[in-house]
Amino acid sequence: MGKPLNIPNLLTWLRIVLIPLVVGVFYLPDAWLAAHEKNQAATFMFVLAAITDWLDGWLARKLDQQSAFGAFLDPVADKLMVAAALIVLVQLLRVDALIALIIIGREIAISALREWMAQVGSAKLVAVNAMGKIKTIVQMIAIPLLLFHDNFLGLFEARVLGEWFIYAAALLTLASMAVYIRAASRI
Repeated sequence: MGKPLNIPNLLTWLRIVLIPLVVGVFYLPDAWLAAHEKNQAATFMFVLAAITDWLDGWLARKLDQQSAFGAFLDPVADKLMVAAALIVLVQLLRVDALIALIIIGREIAISALREWMAQVGSAKLVAVNAMGKIKTIVQMIAIPLLLFHDNFLGLFEARVLGEWFIYAAALLTLASMAVYIRAASRI
């Protein structure tokens, strides 16, 4: 099943290390970084972390370096990354607390559901599905747009587009949770 210390797992650890940096950049003094520079830095680090999320899974399969540790750590890193970014966005008044609560609450609830389903031998019923993947993609578009917050190269207002995407992500979050709960209700 692979070693716990391999390239995909190192990328996951990099994602975990980036989490406090994404959050911390907003606590730097304004004399060090202007507000728009903080937005850009946080967006860059979040996008880098999101890319490592895709890359670590792809490399694990391609290099045959899948491990039980990686299977555990990867979703934990993903959930921490999203939760930390959403909490910062709530503090910056860029995301409504209810939206953050829906998204973070769903992640906790579905993680607990998956744990329970694994214990009763039915983990496959609540394995990641297409709707869950679409929800994740929409979140990974919304969050950087909301972190960036400013006009993007004169083309569009990242804040406005990010708001549309985060509301879509919240709806997909509820819908995907319903799918998982319905699948688990067979047990």
